[in-house]
Amino acid sequence: MKKSLLVILSAVFMIFLAACGSSDSSDSSSDEKTIKVGASSTPHAEILEEAKPLLEDEGIDLQIEEYQDYIFPNQDLANGDLDANYYQHIPYLDNYNKETEGEDKDLISLGAVHLEPMGVYSKNIKSVDDIKDGTEVLMGRNPAEQGRVLSIFAEEGLITIKDGVEPVQATFEDIDENPKNLKFSMEVDPAILPETYEREEDQLVVINTNYALEADLTPSEDALILEGTDSVYGNIVAARPEDKDNEALQKLMDVLHSDEIKQFIEEKYKGAILPVDTEE
Repeated sequence: MKKSLLVILSAVFMIFLAACGSSDSSDSSSDEKTIKVGASSTPHAEILEEAKPLLEDEGIDLQIEEYQDYIFPNQDLANGDLDANYYQHIPYLDNYNKETEGEDKDLISLGAVHLEPMGVYSKNIKSVDDIKDGTEVLMGRNPAEQGRVLSIFAEEGLITIKDGVEPVQATFEDIDENPKNLKFSMEVDPAILPETYEREEDQLVVINTNYALEADLTPSEDALILEGTDSVYGNIVAARPEDKDNEALQKLMDVLHSDEIKQFIEEKYKGAILPVDTEE
């Protein structure tokens, strides 16, 4: 009798273990198909929200973590709190990797998704010809944007850059000619540039498109100068090197490069945001 009872209890215990093992295996499988991506609210998180149901069809649960700054998304990705992030361009990522060199936190790009043409805005200055001698140019406190901003002003003929200097690598010291004596200032947090634009009426304010959109500015209509579409500053999805071939992240990129997402970007942002052409 005791022996029979022992056999029954053992069988029940084995079934319980099998059930627990099955549950753990299911949870593990589910975790493998869940990806957490950090993103700026506009337009990155909006684009990811549009991609979410498309990824669900692929069996992937996309969790979106929104950020209002440019610092923490890379830190959180490097520390493993995110699987990827979507908010920056290659020069910014390169600068981050350079600043954290030796900390074993280098990040990689999985590819560009869209371009946000940067704009130069002013309340009172209505044309380039109206820019006065000594006008201050206010831009975000972001060293990786120096070359980008200088390229915009050089394309407009307001400054020249020294021969032999790549525009992407240019700094204020690389300005060759500056006939209007423009005074470039890189002291403002990028997120508050729209407020600066409202307050500093006689200045030129360089605003990232995502922040311009959040402030109800339409770059194609409100910008005094708008970056050209041949810019190398496409916004990318970044990940850790070990996740270069991660299947779920590769599916994320496939969806972000899909015709459905390209059409969404074109229709929603009406030229303020441009999908990046990709060659398959």
